[in-house]
Amino acid sequence: MPSTTPTHARATTAPVPVAVLSLEERLAFATAAMTVRLEEAAVAYEVNTAHIPIEPVGLGDVVTVPLTPTLQPSTPYPTPVAALLQRAHHRLLTGGWCSGALADEDGARCMLGAIRIEARGDRGLEADAVTVLMETIRRQFGDHIDSVPSFNDGFASGRIPMRMLDQAAGLADARGL
Repeated sequence: MPSTTPTHARATTAPVPVAVLSLEERLAFATAAMTVRLEEAAVAYEVNTAHIPIEPVGLGDVVTVPLTPTLQPSTPYPTPVAALLQRAHHRLLTGGWCSGALADEDGARCMLGAIRIEARGDRGLEADAVTVLMETIRRQFGDHIDSVPSFNDGFASGRIPMRMLDQAAGLADARGL
């Protein structure tokens, strides 16, 4: 049976004009597409996590360590300056750090205050420790640092000053001081 459609049908279609989009228009389309994708992902996340029961967590359940510091210094350095710097570091860890004074009313100390109290009156040992500490600070922060107190007072927390004391203890030990 012969087919009723011609075997070679010619389609005469006019070329479709292609619109050229500006960069702003392309970005607008991309933003719209991304917004749709993000909204779909948000809905999928809500659906996938809706069955997970969440109970409020009490702070007492999270904090399982004593609230008072119980850190003990690691093996003391055998050299006097290094041992002094390590004791000063430990004092700041356990007793607290402060700025603007050698010690505050709560017993927290600045870097120099911790070195001074741990030197127990030995001004020569204290001076050697401050010299090594200043060298450690200047190695990392530059020669523009004037003194240990000005460096200490330049921070809002004791994290960096304590790290400098620890590094100075290592440097003093390496030098046999």
